[in-house]
Amino acid sequence: MLSHLPRQIVGFDAALDKSPERIQRIVDTGSKAKCYCTDGYLGYIDVVYPSKHIRNASDKSDTFTVESITADLRHYIPILRRRSRCFPQKLETLHAVLRIFIQAYNDFAVAKMNFRQNRSSNSRELPFSILDFF
Repeated sequence: MLSHLPRQIVGFDAALDKSPERIQRIVDTGSKAKCYCTDGYLGYIDVVYPSKHIRNASDKSDTFTVESITADLRHYIPILRRRSRCFPQKLETLHAVLRIFIQAYNDFAVAKMNFRQNRSSNSRELPFSILDFF
């Protein structure tokens, strides 16, 4: 679960299944939002959202940020790359790695937003990277 501004991960879970009950726990424990945007996964239908739910089965306009963050997770965390080559020995290990990564990722997102707000230039270059926050 993520927020758009700043671009941060505000809820997560790692498990071997994607049950609606597991997703419901993330929604219930996460920050409340104006709307919840999901892709076409059928498990999202049984989840009760505290506000508006937008389900995009074919249009990714509301979920492209989630897809981008998923790509970042797969890029930086080898365990998430390929199941055939990288897998955690214990699910607790994956949880620990995700907690550390998400803290650094969220700190990076706030720093990036603050840096860009304080500049008049439209340059996308940053004087720091996510690796500086580990």
